[in-house]
Formats: sequence, structure tokens, C-alpha cells
Amino acid sequence: MDVFEAIKTRRAIKKFNPAHKMSSDDVQKLMKHVILAPTSYNQQNWRFVYVTDQDVKEKISVVARGQAQPRDGSLVIVLCGDMTAWKTEPLRYWKNHPSEKQETVKANLERKYSDNPQNQRDEAVRSCGMAAQTIMLAAKDMGLDSCPMVGFEYDDLAKVINLPENHLIVMMVVVGKRAEDVSVRGGQLPLNQVAFENSF
Repeated sequence: MDVFEAIKTRRAIKKFNPAHKMSSDDVQKLMKHVILAPTSYNQQNWRFVYVTDQDVKEKISVVARGQAQPRDGSLVIVLCGDMTAWKTEPLRYWKNHPSEKQETVKANLERKYSDNPQNQRDEAVRSCGMAAQTIMLAAKDMGLDSCPMVGFEYDDLAKVINLPENHLIVMMVVVGKRAEDVSVRGGQLPLNQVAFENSF
């Protein structure tokens, strides 16, 4: 599918076909493309818990305030940020480059994040946001639908997925086949109300 067509036709699906199952190969195909999403300094600070087990999806549906998407979708991806990724073996993020480049990046990571938890958190949110869009467009290209979600109890979901310390749940994306057609978009604002050339 053309990427512009994927952007135009991607919608947040509320009702998924519970009978549709993704093959293991399709799940792996999607996840292998998601990890190509950009991150600052290539620190790859997103962590993905992808859920195919129906019992776990049911638990996620409960902590999502009873919403059906996690239960009925084929795949639930919980996007988390590792806020210590910047200091966890940072040379590996540039392993295909000379050691001097690796050391420069390591120093830059330390300078930006070592004493700044807010930067760590902000970066996790940015990285997961870009990954979520990658998931949704890749799913569309695979003939699937998706729904980004933030309507859930974060502490309860953390228990369901056994979230490690120093990790932050940012959002989740449900992937599957829509059960019914969606209504028209709510209404996009005119471009000139949201996009300004060179300055506001």
C-alpha cells in the first residue's frame, strides 16, 4: 500500500473481529519493522510487550476500563519506555561505527540524561509516539487495522505486564481486523489553522 494511502485510511478502530488471529510470522514481521522507528541518539529506549494470549488480553481489557479493543483485537502492543536505556551499554547503539563515534554518542547521552529525569521521561514518550505511528502504518500496509489507546489504569496494567523498575508505560496499540466500517472522520481543522510557514 502507498504510504499516503495508509495515512489517509488509518482509523482508530473501536470494534475488532474477535475471530481474526494473526499468524506468528505476521506478528514477527510487524515487530521487526517497528524497531526501525527512530529514537534520539539511536538509543532504542522503547520496550514492547506484545500480547497474543487471550487470557492476558482479557486482563488488559479489564484494566482498560472494560473496553473491548484489547480483548477482541488480534494483538495488543504495550509501548513502554526504558528510562535507563541511555546508560545501559550505550556503545552498542552505534556498534556499526568507529569507536570514536561510539564514545562521542556515549558522552552526549550522559550529558543530556544523567541528571535530568524529565529528559529521560520526555524521550521515552517521544520514542514511543513515533513507534506507535510506525505500528499503525505497518499494520495498515498488512491489511490490518489498529487503535491507539491511553484509556487504562496504568498501575494495574503495569502489574499485568510485570513492568520493570525505571520503565514507563506510554500507551498501547491494538491491532486486528475491524468488525464494522467506521463513520466519517470527526472533522479535520483547516491546514492554515494548524500549520504556519516559517513562524506563527
